[in-house]
Amino acid sequence: MEVLAGRVLLRPVDMESSLAFYRDVLGLAIAREFPGGTVFFLGGGYLELSGQADGSSNGAIRLWLQVRDLDAAHRELAGHVVREPRQEPWGLLEMWVADPDGTPIVLVQIPADHPLRRDTRS
Repeated sequence: MEVLAGRVLLRPVDMESSLAFYRDVLGLAIAREFPGGTVFFLGGGYLELSGQADGSSNGAIRLWLQVRDLDAAHRELAGHVVREPRQEPWGLLEMWVADPDGTPIVLVQIPADHPLRRDTRS
């Protein structure tokens, strides 16, 4: 499996407080924003805040790995799949697997026509 990029996903209990902390307290620059989420630059990687946790730490952290070929990753990781590949409403192709401790890992393929693949600079 060829991993092209990755990020850490956090599901905050209080989105506004978390945004203020990462943006204002830590001073992380925003890489992109979307309805319900914000992605920050984090050195050589990214930190995304999206969704909402239930108040416990269970499931609050996920790994996000961009792959070149989700079908190949599905075949390679068939024994670890917890959610089959599908296209999400936001246009990404996603499949979820879990590590031995149950940490969710989101494998993502970005379709060629998705905005993440387009250069929006003028």
